[in-house]
Amino acid sequence: MSAVTINENSLKDIMNSPDTTPLPAAVSVAEARPTPFLQTERGLAFAEAIGKFFRAVLPPILGIALFILLWQMVSVSGGESGLPGPAKTWESAKLLFADPFYDNGPNDKGIGWNILHSLYRVGAGFGLAALVGIPLGFMIGRFQFLSGMASPIISLLRPVSPLAWLPIGLYVFKETEPASLWVIFISSIWPIILNTAAGVSRVPQDYLNVARVLNLSEWKIFTRILFPSVLPHLMTGIRLSIGVAWLVIVAAEMLTGGTGLGFWVWDEWNNLNVEHILIAIFIVGIVGLLLEQVLVMIANRFNYE
Repeated sequence: MSAVTINENSLKDIMNSPDTTPLPAAVSVAEARPTPFLQTERGLAFAEAIGKFFRAVLPPILGIALFILLWQMVSVSGGESGLPGPAKTWESAKLLFADPFYDNGPNDKGIGWNILHSLYRVGAGFGLAALVGIPLGFMIGRFQFLSGMASPIISLLRPVSPLAWLPIGLYVFKETEPASLWVIFISSIWPIILNTAAGVSRVPQDYLNVARVLNLSEWKIFTRILFPSVLPHLMTGIRLSIGVAWLVIVAAEMLTGGTGLGFWVWDEWNNLNVEHILIAIFIVGIVGLLLEQVLVMIANRFNYE
């Protein structure tokens, strides 16, 4: 058998021959393989968004689930005479909201009318408190002498329980409706006054000195300097004030009667309809939460810190 030898020139001829098919290189194989989606830039962004979503949504869901579980356990432990469970309360809520605006007389109205009446009283009482409290807060914060006069009065009256003012309102106005508005007014005015006055007192003195040098009128000082600077504090006071008003209205309506969520809760208690009382508690909480969130968004809009 003869040995076959391939010299260097023969090897070059074989490699350059058109009939010879080159072997695929390892680099070409690697380039042809697609990159997994989660390793791409879009995939990483998608995974991060999913992670943020679950971190934001999962804790509230678990909290609500735990609350419902504890509620069910308390309901079961009480037997037939115990607290109604989540399922029974949900069925009552569906029947209740099937016709929320029925009207069978002054003492038999749907839940929708009661919510609207409570919101009306809160809006009217809070509106009066804002009309009085905002200008008074500006004056107290602007003038040191007036601040010294008002400070002991505010310190004395602010801690008084809101319901302690109800008999005064009934005695003065002789009717339940203005007495309810009076309770909301006197309870919600203090956060507006205090936060507005605090905002005015924190306006840099340099701004006021420049205004004095420019010989600006008190109206221009208010519109050009004080109001823009105090607006974040004012919105905080409004947010706290509306929260207090919504807390007070339920207790006031329980005592004054008529219409509203407070009266409805008391009426359902007299009828021993505990499911409706639980529903009313959730309605008060949800409406209060919505009011709070709306005012927080408005306050953040005017927060320039």
